[in-house]
Amino acid sequence: MPVADSRLPGKVALVTGAGSGIGRETAIRCAGEGARVACADLNEETALATAAEIGSDALGLGVDVTKTASVEAGVNAVADHFGGLDCLINNAGVTIVGATHRLSEDDWDVELATNLKSIYLVSKAAWPHLVARGGGSIAQTASIAGIWAIPDDAAYCASKAGAIMLTKCMALDGARDGIRANCVCPGFTQTPMIEGYFADQPDPQASRAHAESIHPLGRLGRPRDIADAFVYLSSDEASWVTGTALVVDGGLISGIWGG
Repeated sequence: MPVADSRLPGKVALVTGAGSGIGRETAIRCAGEGARVACADLNEETALATAAEIGSDALGLGVDVTKTASVEAGVNAVADHFGGLDCLINNAGVTIVGATHRLSEDDWDVELATNLKSIYLVSKAAWPHLVARGGGSIAQTASIAGIWAIPDDAAYCASKAGAIMLTKCMALDGARDGIRANCVCPGFTQTPMIEGYFADQPDPQASRAHAESIHPLGRLGRPRDIADAFVYLSSDEASWVTGTALVVDGGLISGIWGG
């Protein structure tokens, strides 16, 4: 049972991409704040592992967030299991390194489908369940890459810029239904995704050191830093917050940093 001073007492939260990184930490944080949590991931095994870490009340399920049938089945299973849905956190994503003129069409399609189309599909499926509860919260993982261009990362930047604008549109579309929509824009955060990004660079160690050095607060983000932002946006503390892109980046895009 949620404790009296928890921030998500009794709320039902669905987190996509919950098998690792930001999604895993967010699912755990939501549960720690009193939410009943469904952990969805393309890899069902990792989703189940996160759910097991949370405890017996959590649900783990495999969902392909780029496919309508899988999304609808997953969202409906969550609503049936818990009796409704209050909070959706669209965190599933990938990054595929490549400049515009070098990126393959297949890689472009995968990145846009996973990072942007998925937000539309999962939010659409969740919408009637949120309305049935009198409204709720939808939040997604965008990125500073949706605001601040990064070389050789064209599809990722485009998908995250799209996520920010889609969030704003959803905020307007959801206002009458009591549905709030926001996104979090992390800086470079210590996740398997960023490790893959560093590994794809010509000098991974130098790439990591550079990434650390350009954040004024002197380090990469931690998944907990981003999870805390999602807890806030999903909570009643943010009841008058919608259409916001909350930047959590250690000061990265505040201006030129000389160290």
